[in-house]
Amino acid sequence: MNALYLALANLRFHWARTLILVVAAALVMAVPVLTRALLAQGEASLTARAEATPLLLGTRGSRLDLVMAGAYFTDDLPEPTTMATSEAIWDGGLGIPVPLHTAFTADGNRIVGTTLDYFDLRDLAPVEGRPFALLGEAVLGAAVAARLDASIGDTVLSDPENLFDLDGAYPLEMTIAGILGPTGTPDDDAIFVDIKTAWVIQGIGHGHDDIIAEGEDMAAAAARVVQFARITEDNIDSFHFHGAPAGYPVTAVMVAPYDARSATILRGRYLDAEGPVQAVVPADVIDALVARLLRIASLIDAVTVVVGVAAGLALGLALFLSWRLRAPEMRTAFALGAGRGTIARLALAEVALVLVGAALLALPLVIALQSQAPTIASRLIALGS
Repeated sequence: MNALYLALANLRFHWARTLILVVAAALVMAVPVLTRALLAQGEASLTARAEATPLLLGTRGSRLDLVMAGAYFTDDLPEPTTMATSEAIWDGGLGIPVPLHTAFTADGNRIVGTTLDYFDLRDLAPVEGRPFALLGEAVLGAAVAARLDASIGDTVLSDPENLFDLDGAYPLEMTIAGILGPTGTPDDDAIFVDIKTAWVIQGIGHGHDDIIAEGEDMAAAAARVVQFARITEDNIDSFHFHGAPAGYPVTAVMVAPYDARSATILRGRYLDAEGPVQAVVPADVIDALVARLLRIASLIDAVTVVVGVAAGLALGLALFLSWRLRAPEMRTAFALGAGRGTIARLALAEVALVLVGAALLALPLVIALQSQAPTIASRLIALGS
């Protein structure tokens, strides 16, 4: 007990040194645990989302890009396919196709153009407002609504793709019709609109005023055509689309087969390596990705062990040097009758108190960050892709 009292008194007297030692030891303890927690949560989040996405169709190319764009709404977009891919699924009667257009953003948040079937297949429902029903309406994921501090009836503006491309995509102001509850999935970070709204942003659809004045020819009127940056009750009827709908672009088509037989037939239809469209099972792609992550995790574990040993040696050296500086104090203790065992107990007590303090500091840090692991993992998945 005397050794503990003396050790505590010494640590309190040299409080700055003690604080540095405790923080350093706490980080050494916490970082490996937090790294493992984030990896485990990232793996769980990736796998759960993939398993909830039965089948994705898209232009033949990178399977990973197709899955990440179609299931996780990331920035690396594959070459777009067309609505003909979705219509072919309806015509085949083997499943429910859900087109996804994810080429645009609003305030840095991914805009997902889709149909109401998406909400049914993902079991999503607004906790405020309602699903989109009109051109130019949007439904916000929970995280987006929180970041934008948005409410029903507010508006959100799509980000311009190119300020100098007047013929391409231009900003569209969309009215918020609904807000989804938190799901812990990429849906929290998305803005959902009708796929026709996404085509309006792309410039495929547009509206204009009936501006032909009496006695004015068509050429003069055309020069004054206005393309709207906002869809309202007054101009919504003027919006129209050019070209055949089957040729309109989509990033991917999510398909929910009616049964296992339908899923097998659908996959078989897109096995031709020369065909323009591929069918991908997200779970298979993510399993391969997770296997790579686990190999990386093994390397991280090895590095963590090396860093931990180095940090432990550094902490030991710091304590050793502090004891060397206390040599006169130890000689005084010997002169007063303290044996080597007493000095050893005093040294071990100081080490034990530093480690206990580090553990007490690391524990709440680990608990707090582990509770945020799903959110952190989701953000890292989005940023890393």
